[in-house]
Amino acid sequence: MTKQRSKFMQANTIRRNPSPRTILFVVAFGVFVAADDLTVVSTMLRQIIFDLEIPLPDGLDQAAWIVNAYLIAYVVVMPFIGRLSDIWGRRNVYVASLVLFLAGSIWVPFAPDLNSFIVGRVLTALGGGAMVPVAMAVIGDVYPREKRASALGALGAIDTAGWVWGPLYGALLIRFLSWQWQFYLNIPLSLFGIAAAWWALSDLPEPKTRERIDWVGTAVLTISLISLNIALLNSGDVQAAGGFAQLQSNEPATNTTLLYTIAAIAFALFLTIQHYLGKKAKQPHSETVTRSLPPPLIDLTLFRRRNFSPAILINFLVGGVLIIAMVNVPLLVNVLEFDVETAALTSGYLLSGMTGAMAVMAWVGGQLTERWSYRPVTVMGLAFCAAGMGLMGWLWLVDTPYLNMASHLVVLGIGFGLVIAPIGAAVINAAPEHQRGVASSLVIVLRLMGMSVGLSGLTAWGLYRFEILRKLIELPDLPLNDPAYQQALADGLTEVTVSVLTETFLISAGVALLAFLVALWLKRD
Repeated sequence: MTKQRSKFMQANTIRRNPSPRTILFVVAFGVFVAADDLTVVSTMLRQIIFDLEIPLPDGLDQAAWIVNAYLIAYVVVMPFIGRLSDIWGRRNVYVASLVLFLAGSIWVPFAPDLNSFIVGRVLTALGGGAMVPVAMAVIGDVYPREKRASALGALGAIDTAGWVWGPLYGALLIRFLSWQWQFYLNIPLSLFGIAAAWWALSDLPEPKTRERIDWVGTAVLTISLISLNIALLNSGDVQAAGGFAQLQSNEPATNTTLLYTIAAIAFALFLTIQHYLGKKAKQPHSETVTRSLPPPLIDLTLFRRRNFSPAILINFLVGGVLIIAMVNVPLLVNVLEFDVETAALTSGYLLSGMTGAMAVMAWVGGQLTERWSYRPVTVMGLAFCAAGMGLMGWLWLVDTPYLNMASHLVVLGIGFGLVIAPIGAAVINAAPEHQRGVASSLVIVLRLMGMSVGLSGLTAWGLYRFEILRKLIELPDLPLNDPAYQQALADGLTEVTVSVLTETFLISAGVALLAFLVALWLKRD
C-alpha cells in the first residue's frame, strides 16, 4: 500500500512539471510580443515624430534613428546573449531579457524628447533581440532531436505572426487610442511573461560549470557589428526616401567607407582572438595561461560541424531575398498609387499574403522536416522562393492587377516559411549542448545581416540602373511646364522605376537559386 502511494505521489509530481509544449507556449509568447514590438512602430512613426516635435524635413535623419537604433541593438545583442544563456542558464537570461523589455516599455511613453525615446527603444530592442535565440536554445534543451523541427516551425510561425500583427495593431492603436498604448500594454504582457517563464523554465538543465565571458571578443564583435550596420543602413536609404528619384540628391550623412573599414578591421581582430582562445582552450588545463583565459565567445569549430555552415549561409542568402520583397513591394506600389493612404493599405494587403503564407508554412515545414530531414524541405522552400521572385520579375508591369501580385507573393511566402524550421533544426542539432545558445543567435544574426546587405545592395543597384534608364525616357518636344510634357515625364519615371524593381526581383531569384545549390550540402543526421 505504501509502495502504491509512493508511485501515485511520484506520478503527481511528474505531472506538475511543465511539459515541453507548455514551455514552447511560454517562450513563444515572449517572442510574439517582441516581434510585434519590432514592426509596430512602422504605422506609428508619423504620430511619434509629431508628438516629439521633430521638424521635417530637416529632422528626417534624426527620426530615422527611431528605427535604426532599434535594429542595430536588436542585432548586436544576439551573439552575446546567446553565449550568456549557455553560461548563466536559459531561464535566467530569458527572464532578464523580459525585464529589459519591460524597462524599455515603461521608459518610452514618458520620454520627453527624441534622445530619451531612443534610449527606451534600445532597451526594448536589447530585451526583444535576446528572446528569439534563447527561445530556440530552450527548444533544443527540452525537445529530442527528432521533435525539434516541428517545435521550431511553431516558434517561427508565431514569430512571423507577430511581424504581421505589429503594423495592424499599431494602426488600430493610432486610430482609437495613441501610440503610447503600445508600451502601456507591453507592461502587463511583460509581467505575465516574466512570471510564466520563471515557473515554466525552472526545471531546465543548468550549466555544470560557470565559465567566464570573453569580454574582449564581445567588445570587438560589437564594434564590428555596430559599424557595419550603420554603414549598411546609410547605404540603404531608398526605403526612407520613398524611391530612387528622391534619393538622387541625398548624400550619405556618414562616411560609410570609414565605417566599413572599422567593421572589417574589428572583425578580423575578433576572428584572431577567437582562434587564439579556442587554441588555448584545447591545451591541458594545468597550464596557468589557459586557466587565466576565458573560452571564446564563438567557438570557430562550430563552423566545421555537420550542416552548420551551409545552414547559416542559406539563412544569410534568404535574408537578402526577404528584404528585397519587403522593401520593393511598397516602393513599387508607391509609384503606382498617387494617394499615400491607398498605397500604404495596398502594400499591407500585398505583403500580408506573403507573411501569412510564411506563418502557416513555417509550421508545415517543421512537420515535413521530421519526416524527410533538412535537405528536401529546404530545397523545396528555396525552389518556391526562386519561382515567386521569378514570377514577380517577369510578370510585374505597370498594369499588372494587384490580385496577380498577391498570388505571386503567396508563392514567395510559402518558400520563406518552409525554410525556417529545417534551417533552425539543422543549426541547433549541429551544436553541442553547451553551445546551443550562441549557435541559435548566429542563425538569426546571419539572416538579419543578410537583410542589411540585401537592402544596401538594392539601393546601389537601383540607383545605378535608374540613372541609366531615366536618360532613355522619350519625352515630347513641348515646353517643360506643358501638362502633356509633365504627364509623359511622370509616366516615364514610373516605367523606369518598375523596370528597376523587377530587375532586382530577378536578381533575387538568382540568389535563391544559389541558396538552393548550398542546400544540397545539407545531410541527414
